[in-house]
Formats: sequence, structure tokens, C-alpha cells
Amino acid sequence: MIGGMQQLPTTQAAVTALRAIAEEYALEIEVTDDIGADQTSRRSAAGVGVVVDTDGSIPHEAFVEFGGVPRVSVRLFHEGDALIDVEGVECPDIPRDDVPAFLRSVFGGLAYVKGRRFPPAYRLIVPLPGDRTHKEFVPMILLTPWLSSRVR
Repeated sequence: MIGGMQQLPTTQAAVTALRAIAEEYALEIEVTDDIGADQTSRRSAAGVGVVVDTDGSIPHEAFVEFGGVPRVSVRLFHEGDALIDVEGVECPDIPRDDVPAFLRSVFGGLAYVKGRRFPPAYRLIVPLPGDRTHKEFVPMILLTPWLSSRVR
């Protein structure tokens, strides 16, 4: 752990951490694994039946869906980043090591939506360790009841 954050060297380590978070918050979890260069989303140029990368590694991605409210899904990429979707708001390029802290902020009630009256605009703000935050624009049309309940 560095500065209170877990180090997650592999996709499988991240999936294990996400299962622990689901248990901690009593949420259902569904995990879909994509293993092999011909199965992963960022390897569309890989030939049919090509499982390993040119460096001999076997890429592993996972798609994780959490049950309950808020609706959250996580796409863990082999390269060490993730795409997190919170109630339809996509948060791309989250470092894999930040994913557990990001989810604890969302499920623990620390994440909020900052609203501006003129011009009308909203941003999802997710606090992370080390006085960092992740901010993502929220189109007004995507304000779900959960997001609306978090507006400050």
C-alpha cells in the first residue's frame, strides 16, 4: 500500500479487491473476464486465435457490474487503467490502483454532484486519497434520481 492506496499489479488483483468492496457494502457483483489478445477490447488488430501479445504476455480484461443503487460498472483494462460508469456518467482513464478508493467514495456517500446555475452545468466529483478528486461533466439529461440527490 502506498499512501493508503492498494497496489493492484494485475487485473485479477483488481477484481479480487472489487469483490471485497461488494461484500463490504453488501452489493451483488457480476464479473466477466476477457482473456487473450483476440478477446480483449483494445486488441482488435490481433488475429483470430492469437492469445498472447508480441511480448508473450496474455492480456486480461474484466467487466464488473455492481447491483443496487447507484448503478456502477467497471471495465478494467490490461494496460492498468479503468473505465468506471456511475449512473450513466463515464469516468475514463482511472488508474487501476485508484479504482477501489473511487468506488468507496461512490458507495460510501462521499461522491457528489456540483451544480452551477448559469450557465447550467453539473459535474460528478469523486474524492480520492491524497487530496485528489476526479471530476466528470454530467449532461443535464443524464441526471438520474441518484445523481440529483447528490447535487450541492
